[in-house]
Amino acid sequence: MPENTRFAIIGPGVMGEAIIAGLLRKELTSPAGVTAAGPRSVRGEELKQRYHIHFAENAEAAHKADVVILSVKPQRLAAVMKDLKGIVPEGALVISIIAGAKLAALQAGLAHRAVIRAMPNTPAQIGEGIAVWTAAPEVTAGQRELGGSILRALGEEVYVEDENYLDMATALSGTGPAYVFLFMEAMIDAGVHLGFPRRIAEQLVTQTLRGSVDYYSGRKQHAASLRNEVTSPGGTSAEALYYLEKAGFRTAISRAVWAAYERSQALGAGKEAQKPD
Repeated sequence: MPENTRFAIIGPGVMGEAIIAGLLRKELTSPAGVTAAGPRSVRGEELKQRYHIHFAENAEAAHKADVVILSVKPQRLAAVMKDLKGIVPEGALVISIIAGAKLAALQAGLAHRAVIRAMPNTPAQIGEGIAVWTAAPEVTAGQRELGGSILRALGEEVYVEDENYLDMATALSGTGPAYVFLFMEAMIDAGVHLGFPRRIAEQLVTQTLRGSVDYYSGRKQHAASLRNEVTSPGGTSAEALYYLEKAGFRTAISRAVWAAYERSQALGAGKEAQKPD
């Protein structure tokens, strides 16, 4: 990637900042090569002080960029595309990380054909994320390599030919950190309920999760096999797992992922959120 590649980050929220940090951490560009754009000038000042980048209006940020990254909320996409339609330079690459936004809709809304759709997740902020992505047919081989390099600055990346996998990835890995944090919160609270000081409960839970993931990665066995290793007949693990299954833990996770998948599809169709029953 040329050192003078110019980036426009449209939507400098949590993921937008993660992308800025990743680009600079991996030296894919310099602070002078990054312009963020958003509606809040206060946020712009924060990013300018933290990363020494530029901050501008949407159109100003995009019209000279080599790469335009869209990281706004789905509900703001229509307004942003109105700002940028016909503005993105002909040879530029657009990367969207907006949940539910289809390639065809992005191409039409921007009047631009070279579009990549990706779904990263929040561990990208420390370079430990994973992104699933696909590209429109008009994206060149060089632009694909460029897109892959950008996403690798955030962690791992998985390219897929079928765009339908993006809604699935949104539900599984994109939303996945929220499930993990809720599980951690529940375990920490359970430890406090048992009588541990919260700081000790947090340490025990954090290292248990970290060690379990590393152990799983090293052993390369089915998760069920590793679970069986620590489940002695009539033991504490067997008792705990019995209650988790009885409470519908596995089914709740599956239904939650499916609900997130359906919501991603609904966002792509422009539907409003439904109130829970």
